[in-house]
Amino acid sequence: MITLGIDIGSITAKAAVMRDGKILAVRILRTGYNAKTAGDQLFEGIISGLGLNPSDIQGIVATGYGRKSITFADRAVTEITCHAAGARYMNSEIRSVIDIGGQDSKVILLDETGRVKDFAMNDKCAAGTGRFLEVMARALEVEISDFGSLSLSADHPASISSLCTVFAESEVISLISKGESRKNIIAGIHDSIAARVSAMAGRIRWIPPVMMTGGVAQNSGVVRSLEKKIGYPLVVTPNAQLTGAIGAALIAMNK
Repeated sequence: MITLGIDIGSITAKAAVMRDGKILAVRILRTGYNAKTAGDQLFEGIISGLGLNPSDIQGIVATGYGRKSITFADRAVTEITCHAAGARYMNSEIRSVIDIGGQDSKVILLDETGRVKDFAMNDKCAAGTGRFLEVMARALEVEISDFGSLSLSADHPASISSLCTVFAESEVISLISKGESRKNIIAGIHDSIAARVSAMAGRIRWIPPVMMTGGVAQNSGVVRSLEKKIGYPLVVTPNAQLTGAIGAALIAMNK
C-alpha cells in the first residue's frame, strides 16, 4: 500500500511517501503565500519523482496549519497526532515530544503504546518559534543556519526577557547597540526559547526518552539550551523536520 503524508506548515511544506510503512521519498519546499499551491506542487513533484500516477496513492492524510487547504487529501489530522506517530516510527521508545515549528510549539506526552496521553501547545504567539528565529536572524544580519554553531561558542549568553517577538527584537537591537557579541545574543535567544517551552509544558511531567521534532530541531543551539532546561538529552533524527509528514503517511496506511 502506497500512502502520502503532507504537512503544510507556516514556513515550509513537507511530504512523505511510504510503501507498507517504509519511506520511499520525502520532499520539502517553502510554503509561500498560498498553502494550496504549495500542497499541489509538493504532490506533483514527489509522485512524478517516483514515477507514480495520482491513482497509485491509496491514502492521503494532510496535517499542519494549512491542512484544510489540501483538497486532494482523504482527511486532515492534527499535528499533535501526526508528530506522535512520526516520532514513534523513528524511535519506538519515545515517550515525550517537543515540536517547534514555524508559528507554534508543542509538548506531547505519549503512553506506553505510543498514543497521545497529554499535550500543551502555544499557538497564540510566534515567540519561541521558527518565525521568531527568522525575525532575530534579520535583526542580527546572520544566516539562520549559522545560529547553532555561533551560540555554541558563546561565553556569556545575553538575557532576553521579553515574552513578545516585537519587544524581544527591540531587546536584541539594544544589545547590538551596546556592543554585545552576536554569539552571546544568539545564545540568549536560544535560552529564551528553552524557557518558554519549559514554562508552556507546565503541568506535564517529562518522561524520557524525549525527542525534538520540527524545523527548529536542526538548530543545535536550541537543542542544547532545551537539554539544559528540562534536564534530559534530546533525540534528534535527520528527518526531524519531516516527522509530521511521516506520521501522516503512517496514519493514512492505518486508515
